[in-house]
Amino acid sequence: MRIVSPLPAATDIVADLGLASHLVGRTHECDWPPAEVASVPVVTRAEFDANSLSSRVISAAVGGAEHRGSSLYTLDTEALAALAPDVLLTQDLCRVCAVSYEPVSRAARLLDAGPRVLSLEPRTLDDVLDCLVTVGELLGVREAAERRRAEWRGRLDEVRSATAARPRPRVVAVEWLDPLWPAGHWVPEQIARAGGEALLAAPGEHTAPMTWEAVRAARPDVLLLLPCGFPPERTLTELDLLTALPGWADLPAVRSGEVWVLGGPAYFNRPGPRVVRGAEVLAHVLHGVRVGEPVTEAEARRLPRT
Repeated sequence: MRIVSPLPAATDIVADLGLASHLVGRTHECDWPPAEVASVPVVTRAEFDANSLSSRVISAAVGGAEHRGSSLYTLDTEALAALAPDVLLTQDLCRVCAVSYEPVSRAARLLDAGPRVLSLEPRTLDDVLDCLVTVGELLGVREAAERRRAEWRGRLDEVRSATAARPRPRVVAVEWLDPLWPAGHWVPEQIARAGGEALLAAPGEHTAPMTWEAVRAARPDVLLLLPCGFPPERTLTELDLLTALPGWADLPAVRSGEVWVLGGPAYFNRPGPRVVRGAEVLAHVLHGVRVGEPVTEAEARRLPRT
């Protein structure tokens, strides 16, 4: 079976199901597991170098606050045709985060072989884990996918058990810095599983920009910075977008030294199996509890008090 995944989360799922060797095409952002995807041909490209642009410029380029503009990414239809895939895995949840269903479906119609196209639309933790089975059934490994889903759910249950008896800090998770954007969809559930109370976004919610005054009024005990697509090092380069705002130093999270920069693309932004690791990371961040492997600085970094 020849699989093309123009969606990093779908690549994560395929790899988690033990089928990475069937990947013949991926996005330029697919990076896990590194040893298995590095040699897979790339079928997408960025419209501009996001690494050299500010958050505000990137947001404006993709349509501003409503995110109604074009995606950051383009599908290379010639490369796709040459790969002759049997299966295309895509999404229509966010036009900004990855190539969306429409261009993938349009490209598939032009291919001689007529590959099967599966669009993944998870909004909650359960949805994310159910995608394992949805993809597994399409790829002929449903039973293995069901076992894997049970394993991931078991790990989430361990997180909840490890933090259940502890006080629940009030948490604001920021998914974009300029404009400020609260993390919705499955992130509030990750916070809840790890023993926190998510503010300014509800489980499954497709959020909209928020004002800085809303953050100040929420008075979070913990502030999580996990911008979409930004590794921690990139987030740190734009930290002054927050620290220069009026009242920054007065936030309870800032006063107590509970501002954290997290590995957003790996554990929070992508609706793939590693969101479970994200919940384990949050158990460490919110309560100092270890669930699973020790949390590394690449996964969560506490900012020093100012």
